[in-house]
Amino acid sequence: MKANELKRGMVFDNGGQNIVVKHVQVQAPSSRSGNTLYKVRGQDVASGQKFERSFKGEENVTPVDIARRAVQLLYRDADGCTFMDGETYEQYTLSEEAVADELPFLSDGLEGITALITDARLLAIELPTTIVLEIEATVPSMKAASSSARTKPATLSTGLVVQVPEYLAPGEKIKVNTETREFISRA
Repeated sequence: MKANELKRGMVFDNGGQNIVVKHVQVQAPSSRSGNTLYKVRGQDVASGQKFERSFKGEENVTPVDIARRAVQLLYRDADGCTFMDGETYEQYTLSEEAVADELPFLSDGLEGITALITDARLLAIELPTTIVLEIEATVPSMKAASSSARTKPATLSTGLVVQVPEYLAPGEKIKVNTETREFISRA
């Protein structure tokens, strides 16, 4: 498989390390003859260490065979986050460090999560592209709200802070993009 085929959530072998891709940034060449670079940020499955490397588009990478299963977040505690497989009811626990990027979106009972599993071990999780969260706190909306799209910060039920339109109030449910961490619409 070529490096230009890497996508978020894929797992590949990097000299004996299994790396879960968290983010891929494409860097176009500044000259015509230059190669396009793919800056890959991820995490080593075994140690949890951050991984960052630039690949040329034609460089070969070895994909790791993994199973993708639908799981649900059961609860969070001192050990980390515990997920349950929707079909087998098997439970998996990941440390909070392993899900640090996804933590601001995780709430008890959350469904639609995809687990990356190999050898009966949970490697990482993938969140859906959009997720519904409730606004817990935000500044009050102004009576003379203008027609321009002004925004204000809002703290969501998981502690995540996003910019939302002025007309939204605490208690309302909104859709949030998990990749950009931005408000999409009311739920």
